[in-house]
Amino acid sequence: MSIAIVNSLLEKTKDFSIEETLAFLANEYKDKVVFSTSFGQEDQVITALIAKNDLPITIFTLDTGRMFQETYDVFHKTLKKYKIDIKTYFPEATAVEELLNKKGPNSFYESVENRKECCFIRKVAPLTKALKGNEIWITGLRAEQSENRNDLAAFEYDAHFNIIKFNPLLKWTLTEVQKYIDDNNVPQNALHKKGFVSIGCAPCTRAIAEGEDIRAGRWSWESSHKECGLHQK
Repeated sequence: MSIAIVNSLLEKTKDFSIEETLAFLANEYKDKVVFSTSFGQEDQVITALIAKNDLPITIFTLDTGRMFQETYDVFHKTLKKYKIDIKTYFPEATAVEELLNKKGPNSFYESVENRKECCFIRKVAPLTKALKGNEIWITGLRAEQSENRNDLAAFEYDAHFNIIKFNPLLKWTLTEVQKYIDDNNVPQNALHKKGFVSIGCAPCTRAIAEGEDIRAGRWSWESSHKECGLHQK
C-alpha cells in the first residue's frame, strides 16, 4: 500500500515545482506533514520555501544537547527572519543520564556501537516521537551527499519510521543550494564558511579539506557508512 502511495505521489507531482509540491502535500495531508531541520544549508532553503509561501507544515528540530553555538545562532536568526515556530525535541533526560553515568561523556569515540547508541538516544528516539502520527516527512537529503543516496527518489517509503519521505532538493548540487541562499539572503550556519559542510553534534563534526568527501567531516575517526540512524541512506 505504501509503495502504491509513493508511486501515486511521484506521478501526481512529476511536473510540479518544489513549492507546488509542498503546497500539494500540505493540502492533501492536512496537519500530517512535518519537516525536520538541523539548520544546514539544504534545510535552510526548505525552511525559506515553507515560510515564504506560508505553508501549514510543521517544522521541528532535534536538540541533542551537544550542538555548536553557531547552530543555535542560525536557529535564532531563522526564527527572527521568518517569524515562524520551530518545535524542538530533546532526548529523554534519564536515558542521557544513564549513558553518561555508565560510559562517560565520550563513549562514542570508543566504538561504532557506542557511537550509534549515543545517536539513538540523542537523535533517533526523539525523531521517532516527532514523526509519530504524521504521514509525510520532508527532508533535506541530496543525492551527492553520499554514494548510498544516489539511488533515492523524490518520494520514498521509510519502513523504519513507517512514513513517506519527500526529498525536495534531491537533485540539487551544493552550488545550487548556496546560490539560493545567497540570492534570497537566507540565514546560514557560520561554520559553512569555515569548511564545515555537514554539521551535526560538535564532538562528532569537523571541517573537511578541499577534495574530501562531503561526509568526511562526520565521525571522522570511523570507517563506517557515516549514518546516525535518522536516514538509512
